[in-house]
Amino acid sequence: MVASGRDRRGSTRLAAMRVAACLLGWTVLLPGGVATACAQPIALAAYLAVRGPAADLVFHYGSAPSQVVELFRPAGRGPFPVAILIHGGCWQSRYGGLPQFRAIGARLAARGIAAWNVEYRRLDEPGGGYPGTYQDVGTAIDWLASRAAALRLDTRRVVAVGHSAGAQLALWAAARARLPPASVLSVAHALAIPDVVSLGGLPDLEHDAQAIRQACGVDVAALTGLPDDNRPDVFLDTSAASMLPNGTSVIAITGELDAVAPPELAARYVDRVRAAGDPARAVVVPDAGHLDEAVLDSPVWPILEATIREVLHLPAR
Repeated sequence: MVASGRDRRGSTRLAAMRVAACLLGWTVLLPGGVATACAQPIALAAYLAVRGPAADLVFHYGSAPSQVVELFRPAGRGPFPVAILIHGGCWQSRYGGLPQFRAIGARLAARGIAAWNVEYRRLDEPGGGYPGTYQDVGTAIDWLASRAAALRLDTRRVVAVGHSAGAQLALWAAARARLPPASVLSVAHALAIPDVVSLGGLPDLEHDAQAIRQACGVDVAALTGLPDDNRPDVFLDTSAASMLPNGTSVIAITGELDAVAPPELAARYVDRVRAAGDPARAVVVPDAGHLDEAVLDSPVWPILEATIREVLHLPAR
């Protein structure tokens, strides 16, 4: 059943009121007079303290400290399906990301899915921003493609999972076949990524610019570069929203209490992907905030794991 515009606006207002009440720590009165307490999202300090085990293998794809990628590989002969993990953190190193995603990588490996945990130069590191951040992500994924056979990885079964800023980069990586040939980011044979799971993503650099500035204190010009005569539209090679259609299926998972990338951003992007002709769906997880989307001990993890298994055509657990 498709809700009317009036019904959708009413539902959105009710959801916004519930989110505001939860963020304030109030008890919510549901229709029918039933009271329910809200779970509190994980705090930044607790998130930054999250750690996972060491990776099975670590590769340096460049000379900078952040130009590394970690492999968590299941036991057995393989070849194994692969989840490319691209952490978030507002494109800034102080918010972590890689250590937190190690926990997810190890859990996926224990469940038979290899995890390719990508680190990259961010805006506050030499060479980060445009084009370096994108070149790092692209190179890390190209390393996967070129070494898959030796590492017993099956790149015919691959999904990219990105959180927050990492979702923007994951969606971009899946759209690389649409890069303008003249772009410095263009490559001849980009790895096909048929599915992307966006966790609290900020995917549309053009239309999400205000949200990005408010949440991260980042001017999108640092992520896009400045226009010039040879590159008048800076979004055509940096923002997946301007690289549609690209043949990628998008599943946008957002915590209901996400104040960094609210669910309406995901809904708007999903609508844009569908309008361009690619499949997409949005999932809103109750009682989850932005950082809950990137940790195991949260309402998001069971949904994320089930989604990864679904797109990799693995049996449900």
